Amino acid sequence: MGNLCCCVQVDQSTVAIREQFGKFDGVLEPGCHCMPWFVGKRVAGHLTLRLQQLDVRCETKTKDNVFVNVVASIQYRALAGKASDAFYKLSNTRSQIQAYVFDVIRASVPKLHLDDAFEQKDEIAKAVEEELEKAMSAYGFEIVQTLIVDIEPDEHVKRAMNEINAAARLRAAANEKAEAEKIVQIKRAEGEAEAKYLSGLGIARQRQAIVDGLRDSVLGFSVNVPGTTAKDVMDMVLITQYFDTMKEIGASSKASSVFIPHGPGAVRDIATQIRDGLLQGSSVTQH
Repeated sequence: MGNLCCCVQVDQSTVAIREQFGKFDGVLEPGCHCMPWFVGKRVAGHLTLRLQQLDVRCETKTKDNVFVNVVASIQYRALAGKASDAFYKLSNTRSQIQAYVFDVIRASVPKLHLDDAFEQKDEIAKAVEEELEKAMSAYGFEIVQTLIVDIEPDEHVKRAMNEINAAARLRAAANEKAEAEKIVQIKRAEGEAEAKYLSGLGIARQRQAIVDGLRDSVLGFSVNVPGTTAKDVMDMVLITQYFDTMKEIGASSKASSVFIPHGPGAVRDIATQIRDGLLQGSSVTQH
């Protein structure tokens, strides 16, 4: 109906290419336009000005001979001021862009090792965008943005990389565990040393208290019972301690068999030995 009335409609974000007798005659903006077909004018086609995206998958290899699939996303659009170039100069825009992407990626990635390729994705994308911008601007297209969205190595290579990473983490975990066990052992040794030191102090104080108690008992007994010497009192205290010890050994149900010489002479020998030991200890302390 529009052709019969010599009117055509151009949608928003679109331009139409007008020809007269097969020759380019102008660009029609969005809206309604008069198109007198009887004078040879017609719409040759429409060109969208919307942002378009092309995903390109390119297989190449890295410097360390690892084959990878590089996925690039190209965002582009036709320029309204160069609509005639975009319409007439290229027959297949997407194939042209794909060819340039292949060329740049296969020239850039083989210079990098696999790890460097992952780290320099932005540099690869920038190189692709610069090359596309120079080439496609002559055809009336603008490259808005280029993204390297993925780098996919072979499945065996990915598995090997994961195993290397896992082994490194296990090694680090083993080192941390060994270091923790070392710290625990050091702290345990320090605690045992401190405990033994404190136990030694306790035993020394206990023995000092026993000696002080015996001394006070001897002095008190000598004062209250005239005619007794310190030696007599000490012998009596030692004999009392001896019989108390014998009683505790016999009363204990878990005690092992203990053979101790017993008799009046044995008691005297034990008293002499204990007294000599106390005297020797006292002389060492004084010196």
